[in-house]
Amino acid sequence: MEDIIELRDVTRLYRTGSRTVRALDRVSLSVKEGEFVSIIGQSGSGKSTLMNILGCLDKPDFGHYYLDGEAVSEFKEGRLTYIRNSVIGFIFQSFHLIPSLSALENVELPLIYRGTGRRERRRIALEALDTVGLGMRTDHKPGELSGGQQQRVAIARAVAARPRIILADEPTGNLDSSSGAEIMEILCSLHKDSSTVIVITHDSRVAAMAQRCIIISDGRIIK
Repeated sequence: MEDIIELRDVTRLYRTGSRTVRALDRVSLSVKEGEFVSIIGQSGSGKSTLMNILGCLDKPDFGHYYLDGEAVSEFKEGRLTYIRNSVIGFIFQSFHLIPSLSALENVELPLIYRGTGRRERRRIALEALDTVGLGMRTDHKPGELSGGQQQRVAIARAVAARPRIILADEPTGNLDSSSGAEIMEILCSLHKDSSTVIVITHDSRVAAMAQRCIIISDGRIIK
């Protein structure tokens, strides 16, 4: 398998007054196409900064990020927007669902931004909700769903357009252990369907479900 993601000596600095903090300090890592990787670290370890760079939401101050062999630093904003909308599917701890929309409408929303026609996006969204076991809850709004069900909707939204990379930031962080286990089973299933899955977590039990675990501490990869 070829590397789909490669970071070389990536450094990200934040300045707070006269102090400079190295959120990432010469981080190098690679992820192969179809791999299931966890990145584990405690609060303040740099894992969220790393996720933002991997997801093309932020850029490093130094070093290089290659996506499919191409230097991300050379991408124009339009290309970055396309990557965030189509190549990478994001799953967040806080779900980020729109309360006034149904489960189906929440899943359809990014497809609207991609210009997908009404009939096609409805078909895709229904299929995605079926994949996560919510085919019977399509008309329910987030407030009518449990936390685990809301996260399933968020996963359906992330995978609706079949992105090559699924980037999950603390996907079980707001869930009880039973719901969290169900979410991880869904991510494992998506990986078996050939998606590249990267889970960022502080939970060693979640991290252990991946094929490979990367440990980050104080902005550095230590394993």
